[in-house]
Amino acid sequence: MDSEGTQQAHLVLAHKRFLLTHPDVQDIEKVGLKGEVFSMVKAHDMASFYETLVAESVLEMDQSVLDSMRTKIEDELKKLDDKIADAEENLGESEVREAHLAKSLFYIQIGDKEKALEQLKVTESKTVAVGQKMDLVFYTLQLGFFYMDFDLISKSIDKAKSLFEEGGDWERKNRLKVYEGLYCMSTRNFKKAASLFLDSISTFTTYELFPYDTFIFYTVLTSIISLDRVSLKQKVVDAPEILTVIGKIPYLSEFLNSLYDCQYKSFFSAFGEKRSDACAVI
Repeated sequence: MDSEGTQQAHLVLAHKRFLLTHPDVQDIEKVGLKGEVFSMVKAHDMASFYETLVAESVLEMDQSVLDSMRTKIEDELKKLDDKIADAEENLGESEVREAHLAKSLFYIQIGDKEKALEQLKVTESKTVAVGQKMDLVFYTLQLGFFYMDFDLISKSIDKAKSLFEEGGDWERKNRLKVYEGLYCMSTRNFKKAASLFLDSISTFTTYELFPYDTFIFYTVLTSIISLDRVSLKQKVVDAPEILTVIGKIPYLSEFLNSLYDCQYKSFFSAFGEKRSDACAVI
């Protein structure tokens, strides 16, 4: 997994793609976003994803760029296949698994969903340890969120829970809560999302999904929707972990505290500002 504090590049890209199609984002901002998306697509040789964005009229077609990306992909796949063949012939089971995992991660990097899922299954067949199997599920979940494939996300969460019946460490279990919370929020199950997020405040390590500030933003919003007044006070308004971060997120403190204090004029003022600012958060 990525190091602490680092969001997965393809999830950053997914957010930028979302902003390009959002009506509240100004056209002048979209010009810059298009450049950023195009640069990220080129940097990761995301040929098939580039074609999708062109078909959606998000980006314009540059055939030379597409041809260059395809050539790089073919070259890299040949190297990865050679490494797999070498590992199978000359090395042990661990090296074979790592070679297959590298190919899986490459397909994820270039945004080829179907081939990534196929290769992850191959990698899983080479995997014995429960923790490593869980990591493969997390990669699958990230693919699901990138493509907003809720069926894939739901099945992967169920699979992860099943794996935990065989064992598994607390760190991965706690990370799964955040993934499931994001899924629940995306499918409008705000009460369960809030519960999972609140359970994860002191153990949050899921930086590959989003930064901690974004996590707190989601926690506060889902809690406001779903908690009663007493629980909101205990778990959110007075929570030390939230208090240390909430001031860094524009208008969120005013939004939360004005609602709790029944200052509805201030609440609706902050609500308007928060709505216009929400596009900045995935």
